[in-house]
Amino acid sequence: IDPWAGWVMLCLGSLMAQNRFRIISALILLPWLGHAAGRAGVRLRTTSAHNQITVEDSGGYRLLRFNGSMETRMWIANPLRGHFEYTEYFQIPLLWSPDAKRVLMMGLGGGSIVRAYQHDYPEIHVDTVELDPVVAKVAKQFFHVKETPKHKIHFQDGRQFLRLNRQTKYDAIMLDAYTSNQFGTHIPFHLATKEFFTLAAEDLTKNGALVFNVIGTYDKWHSDVVGSIYQTLKAVFPHVYHFPASDTRNIVMVAIKDPKALTSATLAEKVQALRKAHPDLPKNFGPRLKRIRSKAPACAVGAGVLTDDFAPPGGVLKSKR
Repeated sequence: IDPWAGWVMLCLGSLMAQNRFRIISALILLPWLGHAAGRAGVRLRTTSAHNQITVEDSGGYRLLRFNGSMETRMWIANPLRGHFEYTEYFQIPLLWSPDAKRVLMMGLGGGSIVRAYQHDYPEIHVDTVELDPVVAKVAKQFFHVKETPKHKIHFQDGRQFLRLNRQTKYDAIMLDAYTSNQFGTHIPFHLATKEFFTLAAEDLTKNGALVFNVIGTYDKWHSDVVGSIYQTLKAVFPHVYHFPASDTRNIVMVAIKDPKALTSATLAEKVQALRKAHPDLPKNFGPRLKRIRSKAPACAVGAGVLTDDFAPPGGVLKSKR
């Protein structure tokens, strides 16, 4: 186990027990384009230019699927609960920017990350970049996603958005952008290369961070994807920390512009500063931070750096959930 796990435990103290909530059954009938299939629980099936989209209610949860692959899970009784654990690691960059003003989210899905930011950090402006307008309409209709003065959705490719950006600097750029089809789920290659990460780094503030959700494991299942993404991020950013989710095969990587490496002392200072800036920090922030890993994963040894002119046959970034 990475020794950072022990250091974080010293910094944060004892864990706060998670509250248990009763599941309240609710069926919400929302007429919209497409049609509600006859099978019980399916709220919507529709097709966009990019996805076959299904919204389904099951066991008190609302589920979003693209082309059969699970994208979002939300507790119907409380939209701020029931999400996948990995989405909570997207708040980790605030350690380096406790007074963050603006963040960029690439990939909307059902909006778990956006909902959390709007609720827990309402003063932070969130720009969301989503390629598929139908996804945004579904997220608004079924998953409580709202556009507000502090949340703007841009219908554009993520890389093009950054390339055209000339004025805005972000405290965090967060990527949870996947495409899926009948052959599986994969990361868009142009959003995972050294050139793209360099472009993103230019649009980050001095203490900014890039967050990247990788579907895979440290060994065996798609460890080549994990290793390649880590090495590519490390080719651009001085430090890359990673957080394996406990309930899914997701590893969230946080790449930092700050040249200073974390120590037990500086981590404790950052936690204290963040709690001062946000006294109502989510209860799960501490437990999630304790899963930090600072050493390069073994699968990064020998893994190649992904570049715009290197696209492995068959796609090293291809995943099957």
